[in-house]
Amino acid sequence: MSTTRRLSSLSFGLLALVPVLCSAQAPPDPPALVQEGRKANAAGKFDEALGLYDRALKLDPQLFDAHLATGITYDLKGDYAKARAALRRAIETAPEGARLQALNAMAVSYAFENDATGAATYYQQQFDAQLKAGAIDGAAATANAMARVYLESGDPQTALKWYETGHSTAKKLTSAPPDQVDLWELRWLHARSRIAARLGNAADADKYAEAVKAIVDKGGLNEEQRPAYQYLVGYNALYAGNYQKAIAELLKADQRDPFILGLLAQACEKSGDGPRAREYYTRVLASTSHNLQNAFSRPLARKKLAELK
Repeated sequence: MSTTRRLSSLSFGLLALVPVLCSAQAPPDPPALVQEGRKANAAGKFDEALGLYDRALKLDPQLFDAHLATGITYDLKGDYAKARAALRRAIETAPEGARLQALNAMAVSYAFENDATGAATYYQQQFDAQLKAGAIDGAAATANAMARVYLESGDPQTALKWYETGHSTAKKLTSAPPDQVDLWELRWLHARSRIAARLGNAADADKYAEAVKAIVDKGGLNEEQRPAYQYLVGYNALYAGNYQKAIAELLKADQRDPFILGLLAQACEKSGDGPRAREYYTRVLASTSHNLQNAFSRPLARKKLAELK
């Protein structure tokens, strides 16, 4: 091979290495690290997820998504103090349009410990901001969420006040289509029924449950709410001490919902079926969602699985 050809080949080889060397030296992309962390979180690999978020924050300490994701993962791990520290930073660094998401995440974080007062602090801010912005449906949903935290934290009277606020707020949706009007009425009756059940008033619980069923039985889009009705009947049966009925009805509800699975686990445990209760508590822990359904169920499932060994 001639000297010229050898030099040409060498030059080509060096040029071919340039993209590789540049790629190897390029710093990791913080948003991409957060995305990888979210995948790890969804797979239940919490420590791996936190490591990826930490790397992202070292590169960009103001990255909202990384602070938010860190708080969510710490909640799922059960480290609530660290979760709230991260979520406070998420609120501080939230860009335009993301503050409500951060406030909601912080409220849910308090729900993991049944701290209704703490949750209400952030739900109230969210509710006020939504009303100010004219987001009536969002404000009504936030009021209902606040009410639900009070109910599941053992304060049905304050829950009723906030459900009333949610109901009256939803009434302002004057241009809502009929199925949406029915849906908000169903939510109100559903709440009244659960509150009655928690207060030990079986007659009122049944009365409101029948009213929920009447709305569902209209058919059409209302039929989509039948699993919510089955959940209601199962919920009321659980608190009435009718565990076999609770199990039968809850099995007709949404089996992807960790709250439903948690209720099933409790009904099985109270009926004396420890192995089946353990199965449902284990399924609760498989959920990596950061919402009220998981907040109400995950801490109890972790505690019960340790007891049922």
